[in-house]
Amino acid sequence: MADTLHTPARPYDPHSPLAHLMELAAEAVDEGSEEEERDTAETSAAHWVYRAYTYSLAQAVDPDTWQGYPTVREHGTRRFEASAVASLGGGLWLHHTLHITEADGASDVLTLIVPCTCGRGYTDIVLDTEEVLLELLAELRPTHGLSLHDDRTPDCHSVQPVPALGGRP
Repeated sequence: MADTLHTPARPYDPHSPLAHLMELAAEAVDEGSEEEERDTAETSAAHWVYRAYTYSLAQAVDPDTWQGYPTVREHGTRRFEASAVASLGGGLWLHHTLHITEADGASDVLTLIVPCTCGRGYTDIVLDTEEVLLELLAELRPTHGLSLHDDRTPDCHSVQPVPALGGRP
């Protein structure tokens, strides 16, 4: 009869440096709860607007306006990072998230979501700077905050591709 080798549950002293390091590693990869992700997304959005859009959005958007959303996971991996949105009124929204890459780390992405004049879709515009935001708002002012619809190249996503039927386009 062969002896079966059993690996102990913890082959090291629970008070050793390795035990302490293992606890630190467990905390570092701990995803946290959805509520924590929502709160962090709201706080991150409010701080970014306060720092990067000091003379416009920071003056108009109350930090408590942000509504956080948790990370979207698909098959165990992150598909979308946690994000937050804030309504500006008139159907316009701000969306904030972090774009995370190994090369660059985390960078803030703020998007203005604008309803189209056709009434069937929205246009999303990434805001790089406060100056870009102010120029864009000046362009939207004549349409009272609506994006102009172009039937030739609809950028408001109002025209959807025909869904595939039975696996064929």
